[in-house]
Amino acid sequence: MTEVLVEDGPDKGAVWHFGQPSQEQRALAKGEAWADLSHFEIIGINGQDRLSWLHSLTTQHLEKLVSGSWTSALILDPQGHIEHQFNLMDDGERTWLTLDAGRSDSLLTHLQKMKFMLRVDIQDLSGEYALVRTPGLSDSLGGPFAIVPRSELPLWHQKFNEAALRVGTWALEAERVATGRPRIGFETDYKSIPNELGLLNKSVHMNKGCYCGQETVAKIANLGKPPRRLAMLHLDGSVITIPARGADVEKDGVKVGFVGTVARHHELGTIALAVLKRSTPIEATLTVEGIPATQEAIH
Repeated sequence: MTEVLVEDGPDKGAVWHFGQPSQEQRALAKGEAWADLSHFEIIGINGQDRLSWLHSLTTQHLEKLVSGSWTSALILDPQGHIEHQFNLMDDGERTWLTLDAGRSDSLLTHLQKMKFMLRVDIQDLSGEYALVRTPGLSDSLGGPFAIVPRSELPLWHQKFNEAALRVGTWALEAERVATGRPRIGFETDYKSIPNELGLLNKSVHMNKGCYCGQETVAKIANLGKPPRRLAMLHLDGSVITIPARGADVEKDGVKVGFVGTVARHHELGTIALAVLKRSTPIEATLTVEGIPATQEAIH
């Protein structure tokens, strides 16, 4: 297989595709694919108070997290803006946090500041362990996932290749866009709040105690009127070029939002996740860098 690598962004250096992206996407949809995600960063948290501590810091209910199960969580600022996004799993002895490359340092700094006198030990384990997307039908997070020692990666590659097709980030990102899963730094900016991105009752548990930014989340949830909304765009497939990340979305020549991720999907064609003004009519035809686009609501 011919590897084509990602040239920039948080996935830089990872495999983009192996020359047959449509075949890779079909294998992923069937649950017959796996991916090396060792470019993701990993934080490990040990100590008796780890789950109750993370429960108090994040938007997720973690006090009774079932060992071995994966979930997603956010950390917000006092105004409810998204500062950190990660997936996590507890194995009964340690809680594992996985996040985009380049984002662990700021999260580590924040977590260290919030330790106080609690029994938690926080470590950057990115150099010792790696994340892999294992074979199987996709779950709500884009998994199933596993964390393996980096020294054993070649053995896992061999094992997975015997049972499934290795895929790159093209297939994974196309699936993410098609299922409406926002990614920090792509569908977020400095003023993003969870309510806009379809994250309530997903990364944000609506029946838990206080956490930083909860007042904003709860207030807007009760009003039901976030200032923006996440939508999937179906872009005119007759155009060869695709819009850049962050490109303006316009209605009748007026900016109404921005594009986060653009992907070429094996069934849906060219699609994108975009953050739009809530007042933008769902039936409106929009343009992105001159390319016509229709909308599909994300719930």
